[in-house]
Amino acid sequence: MLPRTGPTPETLADGWVIDVPAAQGIDGVELDNTVTALLDAPLNVHSVLIERHGKLVAEYYQGGKDRSVYALFSTRHSFGPATRQDMRSIGKSITSLLYGVALGEGQVPALSTPVLDAYPTLADLATPEKRRIAIGDLFNMANGLDWHEGGRGVNDELRLFWKRDIARYVLGHGMQTAPGTAFNYNGGGTAILADLITRGTGKPLYVYARSRLFEPLDIRDWEWVADVHGRSMAFNGLRMRPRDLLKIGRLVLDDGQWRNKQIVPATWIRQSMKTVIGTDVRNYRYGHQWWGGVAHWQGQPMEWHAGFGNGGQRLYIIPALDMAIVTTAGAYDEDPTAIRVNDLVQQVIDCVKR
Repeated sequence: MLPRTGPTPETLADGWVIDVPAAQGIDGVELDNTVTALLDAPLNVHSVLIERHGKLVAEYYQGGKDRSVYALFSTRHSFGPATRQDMRSIGKSITSLLYGVALGEGQVPALSTPVLDAYPTLADLATPEKRRIAIGDLFNMANGLDWHEGGRGVNDELRLFWKRDIARYVLGHGMQTAPGTAFNYNGGGTAILADLITRGTGKPLYVYARSRLFEPLDIRDWEWVADVHGRSMAFNGLRMRPRDLLKIGRLVLDDGQWRNKQIVPATWIRQSMKTVIGTDVRNYRYGHQWWGGVAHWQGQPMEWHAGFGNGGQRLYIIPALDMAIVTTAGAYDEDPTAIRVNDLVQQVIDCVKR
């Protein structure tokens, strides 16, 4: 077995203030028991991190099997606070933040804009139904396209790795439902959002992300894996340290600020945290490339928001408790791990005493 570290966070020069759970109203023993039970289970979870009130209070790592988005087979790795990990579809939530920044700068279309208005060369695809697909429908996974994603084998998302004309490929699919009426998970919509950012700003996605989001957060060690045409894969290619992903959680909790500096417009953060459509996952809802659900604390319901990534990657944000949680794992397309990390948000909330 590869070594495990935790629960005490390591002190690094990365902007995090370290504290103990009890000082932030969390029962440290109960929390340690909760997280250890998850790590001990045969689920291939690699890390769990918790912050509250801007203080990093718990940080666990253990080794396990993992594979990149291009790899066919997993190999064993050690993990720690300085190790980049695949965040998979959490990159969708990061892309949403970047779109909000670009929108605030007036460089991308409003969410009410029909997608095809941004692509006049695709006029041949403009059926009456597709003309009704708004950019907001891409954000909400409710574009109505007949898109199949997830599970093993080649699917519509995997074909994005090779397609040169992303917008034509995605919008070339037939219609399944009316836009805005039904949830259907679609990474192609995220790829179009990234393309709109690149077109509007004149910068590749990773360059814009570095200057507008990651450098202001003092995130230096990251990469955005590219497709075969050299474009960052917004829908699944982001790799970063879990500690740095946790900064994104604090950024959202603080209405787009990090250390008193406004990085993402507060209006966009508030809009992004509004889930607008029901999903086929439990009782979860979705909106603006973020998942949402309800947990309970001391008998009271409270909303959480999250970025989800295949394999067990999670960024949970619980505004009412001013708390964020990160998990990473290597259990790609494995439901038992997804179920357990989805349960973790309530289990950690149960450890909060004040």
